[in-house]
Amino acid sequence: MALRVLIVDDEALARSRLRSLLGECTEPRADVVGEAANAVQAMEQVQRGICDLVLLDVQMPGVDGVALASALRQLAAPPALVFVTAHAGYAVQAFELEAVDYLTKPVRRERLAQALQKVLRLRASAAAAALAGNGTGLESLLIQERGRSLRVALSEVVYLKAELKYITVRTVEKEHIFDGALSDLEQRFMHLFVRIHRNALVARGAVRALEKQHDPLSGEVWVVRLDGVDECLAVSRRQLTAVREALLAGCGPASAF
Repeated sequence: MALRVLIVDDEALARSRLRSLLGECTEPRADVVGEAANAVQAMEQVQRGICDLVLLDVQMPGVDGVALASALRQLAAPPALVFVTAHAGYAVQAFELEAVDYLTKPVRRERLAQALQKVLRLRASAAAAALAGNGTGLESLLIQERGRSLRVALSEVVYLKAELKYITVRTVEKEHIFDGALSDLEQRFMHLFVRIHRNALVARGAVRALEKQHDPLSGEVWVVRLDGVDECLAVSRRQLTAVREALLAGCGPASAF
């Protein structure tokens, strides 16, 4: 199946080059479904049509690529993102926005093909995760681990945390590595997990305390304590309300608010 790709770059020559490179890629095949010269055009096309992947420039007039990526991430079914830029200094922001890959110009065909393969693998993992619970009566993640396929019931998962290019799936007993996007898992299993930070989801039923702590570098910070694990996880201020609601819903002890 071909990946449906939207190219977003304010330079027509750059868009043309990416279109040509995509046409040379055969594994996987990519179909360009549209082009956009700015963030407004890009958002209109994403909302109007269907695309699996956005190849996104960072520096554009008006709303830049980072802001557009953040807006796309809020959609109910966001496309995968691959940044394509002449500037290497945005890699950290790309990771925070859960971009699948980060390509620097001039883009090589081999490197672009690798990025397309990553997108395809993530889509396959997401599909497997969605179907893993079929026939079992339990929702679960299908994890590829040391040459074997392992099914981990979501009822056993304490938290999901984005780590570099993978997701750490933490149960009481051990950690697993899952190849997928945190935003996809959040949308699919929001009834089971609550976002506490841009890089972490925690099981709603595992939330036991919300506390203030003092960090030598950051000053006052909020953390959440969870059933079954010793470590505390950081809570961003924008997610405090959601975590408090999860705590109250679970009837846990009333810790610091």
